[in-house]
Amino acid sequence: MGTLEVEVTPLPKREEANGEHMVEDEDISPIEQVRLTVSNTDNPKLPVWTFRMWLLGLLSCGLLSFLNQFFSYRTEPLVITQITVQVATLPIGHFLAAVLPTREFRVGSKTFSLNPGPFNMKEHVLISIFANAGSAFGNGSAYAVGIVNIIKAFYGRSISFLASWILIVTTQVLGYGWAGLMRKYVVEPAHMWWPSSLVQVSLFRALHEKEEGHRMSRAKFFLIALICSFCWYAVPGYLFPTLTSISWICWAFPKSVTAQQIGSGMRGLGLGAITLDWSAVASFLFSPLISPFFAIVNVFLGYILIIYIVIPIAYWGVDLYSAKKFPIFSSHLFTSQGQIYDISAIVNNKFELDVDQYEKQGRIHLSMFFALTYGFGFATIASTLSHVGFFYGREIYGRFKASYNEKEDIHTKLMKNYKDIPSWWFYSMLAVTVAISLVLCTVMKDQVQMPYWGLLFACAIAFVFTLPISIITATTNQTPGLNVITEYIMGLILPGKPIANVCFKVYGYMSMAQAVSFLNDFKLGHYMKIPPRSMFLVQFLGTVIAGTINLGVAWWLLESIENICQDDLLPPNSPWTCPNDRVFFDASVIWGLVGPKRIFGKLGNYSAMNWFFLGGAVGPFIVWLFHRAFPEQSWIPLINLPVLLGATGMMPPATPLNYNAWVLVGTIFNFFVFRYRKKWWQRYNYILSAALDAGVAFMAVLLYFAVGLENISLNWWGTQGEHCDLATCPTAKGIVVDGCPVK
Repeated sequence: MGTLEVEVTPLPKREEANGEHMVEDEDISPIEQVRLTVSNTDNPKLPVWTFRMWLLGLLSCGLLSFLNQFFSYRTEPLVITQITVQVATLPIGHFLAAVLPTREFRVGSKTFSLNPGPFNMKEHVLISIFANAGSAFGNGSAYAVGIVNIIKAFYGRSISFLASWILIVTTQVLGYGWAGLMRKYVVEPAHMWWPSSLVQVSLFRALHEKEEGHRMSRAKFFLIALICSFCWYAVPGYLFPTLTSISWICWAFPKSVTAQQIGSGMRGLGLGAITLDWSAVASFLFSPLISPFFAIVNVFLGYILIIYIVIPIAYWGVDLYSAKKFPIFSSHLFTSQGQIYDISAIVNNKFELDVDQYEKQGRIHLSMFFALTYGFGFATIASTLSHVGFFYGREIYGRFKASYNEKEDIHTKLMKNYKDIPSWWFYSMLAVTVAISLVLCTVMKDQVQMPYWGLLFACAIAFVFTLPISIITATTNQTPGLNVITEYIMGLILPGKPIANVCFKVYGYMSMAQAVSFLNDFKLGHYMKIPPRSMFLVQFLGTVIAGTINLGVAWWLLESIENICQDDLLPPNSPWTCPNDRVFFDASVIWGLVGPKRIFGKLGNYSAMNWFFLGGAVGPFIVWLFHRAFPEQSWIPLINLPVLLGATGMMPPATPLNYNAWVLVGTIFNFFVFRYRKKWWQRYNYILSAALDAGVAFMAVLLYFAVGLENISLNWWGTQGEHCDLATCPTAKGIVVDGCPVK
């Protein structure tokens, strides 16, 4: 690996007794974690606008966008993260630096070289940001693609490619505009320290440190692990898919509905279910190797509380909301008699709710788990705001106030060596994006349903909430999720229009989430001393390119795979079940088509779920009071209700199998390996995570092109799923469902 190349820029110094020159105390960062992690030096002469950066950045952006969109339709969607790009591009960058010609070319008055010197850390940072530009909070692809998916795959309606592209690109770029407006307030101040960006800084510095000793190099380890992951995934991915979910309780009790409800990892509570498939381990929750152990413990405790205490009591003990009429774990919508609700029957020709048909079919019912998921989601939103207010409110206010009065720290001073981004660049981008979005909502309104005032209202929500949520994220590393709030508001204002509701959510909440993600990248660039204008161009181009590729892949798969996302029409054990889009579709029905009044209001069955808002808001206050009353008890402030209540926030579409595997693998590596083999963990842990992700991704794509397109399949016991078919059956008497025993 290359060495860390730095050159100390002249700064105010004082001389210590030992003769060393130190940065003045007033220049250092006021945040200890930043002082320990981020270098106080910079070399402004390092080339960043290089051929290598453009080549690897464009390739990484394109490949990441393709793979993540491709995987998003699969039963176990794998998100290839930024860390994979960081690890994989490093040896390639060094290789290019070794083989590219060093000859200089003259372009006008300037000279240009394909190989201006050793591959440096700043190029590496820009490549990673380029690759990740189109993904808010590591979700892998543009969120608005989900709207195209539900229109074409679930509702069976049409939307033009042009309208889809405008919708996707404008929602992504709109977030960039909000980020530009807030950059001065949450990036430059030292007290706005963005904890998650320090993880990236640590990894970059670790990767660029000089290799010592005779241990295996990181590049060699990455290559070996990638090959092993690539080869192994052919087994659970094609030859022996049952290894994806080894639900042994189902095998032991093949005729028991209750046993299979308890044991199924995919459609039940997953007791004892395990997997030998990395895609199942890293799906939805991302790689457990990059999650700190305390976070894994919090998620595990919340998971146990909800899945193995609350759900069994509500289902078998209380039979809450006639729970036994429906599967215990399902994201489908049901009639009162346990049948799958026919959504297409209640959608009229105007793509709106047909009230007469809805009254004829009856109210929508949810599985016990799905209903409680919404309840805990309400509690999580309220508890996050309450928890942040009580435990971090004074700190947030103090740091934000200090950010106005504080002197520039070392990092802000070093960034003065580079030309800043003119504000009018962001203003112009914002104005053009809003204008194009207005064209979409007027000229193409029949395709997106959202009126122009809905767009302006969504923009107002994003503008108002981007700054406070950015401050919360920058100081506490907690990001309140307001997606349900936006859905709820629009569902009350404009019920009966499903696409208008999801468009409002994307323009309101997701553009804000994208802005927070961009600001996080800006802070990473600030710490790594990346020229701001380079950051601007890389982020903007990466966003447009990624969104375009996301849509292209989505369009190709939606047009080429018959019955994609329709799990009741697909061949048995087909991987194209679209779990994320299924939940997105259900949300469009609940909040948009039918509306919250008919689900969570007086006209629906689940109005009591609104009390979860109050419970979530009051819970952190009670914990805070106990903390104030017993300050000597250090364990009390460790009770993080937003994490506990939101532990199962990814379920559905995630399943207990994913959580079991994630917790187990995360505990092994981030507790045992970290504790007893710390040097190995420090050197290889992130490398192993990236290699496992990449190997699975490449083999899955190869399998699709080699055997998937030709429909070449195997048929034996090991290719017939997890063998828990009865897990989806109801247990109430008199409910008749195909394939289920009748009581």
